[in-house]
Amino acid sequence: MPAIDDYAARFSEEPGYLNFPSFGPLGEAALGEQRAQSELMARARFGSMPSMEAEEERVDAAVASLIGFRPDQVVFQPSTSQALMHAMFGVTGGVAASPDEFPSIGYGMARAAEALGVLVPHTITPDHERVTPAVVRDQMASSVVAVAVSLVDYRTGHLIDLEGIRQVIGDRLLIVDAIQGLGVVEAPWEVCDVIVAGGQKWLRAGYGTGFLALSDRAREQLTPVWSGWNAIDDPMADGPVHEIVAPHPTARAFRVGYADPVAQARLAGAVEEVVSVGVGVIRDRVLERASAIIAAADEVGLPVGSPRDDAERAGIVVIDPPAEQLSILTAALHNHGVSTTVRGGRVRLGPHASTTDETIELLRTALAEYQAGTRI
Repeated sequence: MPAIDDYAARFSEEPGYLNFPSFGPLGEAALGEQRAQSELMARARFGSMPSMEAEEERVDAAVASLIGFRPDQVVFQPSTSQALMHAMFGVTGGVAASPDEFPSIGYGMARAAEALGVLVPHTITPDHERVTPAVVRDQMASSVVAVAVSLVDYRTGHLIDLEGIRQVIGDRLLIVDAIQGLGVVEAPWEVCDVIVAGGQKWLRAGYGTGFLALSDRAREQLTPVWSGWNAIDDPMADGPVHEIVAPHPTARAFRVGYADPVAQARLAGAVEEVVSVGVGVIRDRVLERASAIIAAADEVGLPVGSPRDDAERAGIVVIDPPAEQLSILTAALHNHGVSTTVRGGRVRLGPHASTTDETIELLRTALAEYQAGTRI
């Protein structure tokens, strides 16, 4: 059995599930880790504590192997949003971002600006809903010290040109929200200074899983404002709190307290499985399934708003029905048990490597019902 088929067989989501941009149902890798860690916690066998504590180093190493960073440049976080907060609160100077980015970026910038007064938000206006290198180059103020972008636009599915943006921003920090592509996109991670992501979507590790990865330059420039007691080498050393030594020189400076070892194990297991199969192999299957969705939409004349070129897309397919037909389409999808996200007049779908032919056929049946409904 090919590696991709073996990988896909380890998941068991119900037919009709096409909502991976929102949540990726867990497979055996994550579920097995969860069961094992829960057993340790329930029985508290002698020696189990060191085993649970070891999950931190394991998950850092797993993520590092996925993005090509060193393990000491990675720190576990419970969500993308929290990782972004760490990054934004650490910036001094202007940060440029599109107002159409997922709200986690905008709220991180706003909260940091309000609380500390050292981050200055700058707005980049997209060109036809796309943040391109030219857009960034032409609209970036001289006071900008960092640019924040999403690897994949959550609304349109467009894959950003990270290398092009790196070229136009020079030595400014490049902050990347990678959640909508990590695990299904072979990105040039080496051009990024800050990478944040959660594991609940394409990595299929469940909620409460995420990370913050920092280049050496980012670690030097970002201030670990939100840094807890276990973010230093010897947190139990005697002495007044106000005389505590500086945070750890690595990404570990951005820890706050103990992380959930169950969540760490789920993320580590899921990432290790992706690395063993290969992101490129998984990507090929996801794009093949996405093409099947686009073909189904074309069959009934529904406009597709997401890219068709493999070089410009990840796993998101966006359908833009006429406004007066949106309710007919969503009802048809509901009637046939096809899980999607409907937002802003658009229907967003996303397959994974485990998406079956049965799921594609359910979608076709739903779209045929939609087509019939528009003719009445």
